[in-house]
Amino acid sequence: MRPEDKLVIALPKGRILEEAMPLVRAAGIEPEPAFDDPKSRLLRFATNHPHIDIIRVRSFDVATFVAFGAAHLGIAGNDVLMEFDYPEIYAPLDLGIGKCRLSVAEPDDVAAGDDPRRWSHVRIATKYPEVTRRHFAARGVQAECVKLNGAMELAPSLGLCSRIVDLVSSGATLVANGLKEVEVIAEVTSRLIVNRAALKTRSDEMTGWIENFRKACQA
Repeated sequence: MRPEDKLVIALPKGRILEEAMPLVRAAGIEPEPAFDDPKSRLLRFATNHPHIDIIRVRSFDVATFVAFGAAHLGIAGNDVLMEFDYPEIYAPLDLGIGKCRLSVAEPDDVAAGDDPRRWSHVRIATKYPEVTRRHFAARGVQAECVKLNGAMELAPSLGLCSRIVDLVSSGATLVANGLKEVEVIAEVTSRLIVNRAALKTRSDEMTGWIENFRKACQA
């Protein structure tokens, strides 16, 4: 089989991968041993299916690989899907993993006397500028977004921005950095995503794997 004819599944690195792999395996896909080797520098892996490969990329990049057809299936949080809003992506299945929320936070001393409903203009550090702008624009608030890819919690203490929008799970990182969650933008879980063109051209194959993942979730 030619490499370009293979079915490629994009999986996210990090915490979500640990939750995703039991579902991937329950769906009938087992990666080669190097996938579980922490010393391996491989990014593309063979599986127990000769025509299926897995790629392991940053969570934000999963959606891009699938949208542009470099991967046919993937697992991505709806925070990523909301940020990029790719029309080429179909998300047929909520996998129920990676549960957290996308929230607005600010320093404890500011939050004590603050009400987000009174804001007219906010300056926010975030990895999610598009979601943030849309969220605040919906109620007539102008959001000036400073794009950061990490260490969001440092922005208020260093005077970059008084508020941040970031993923929150337990909230422990916010507390440790003197911040308080003041508004939830969206509840977040990870979804099985599919390239729409591939769903048309490889319909039986794609729908079969969607159904396998659906059964894995139900189990």
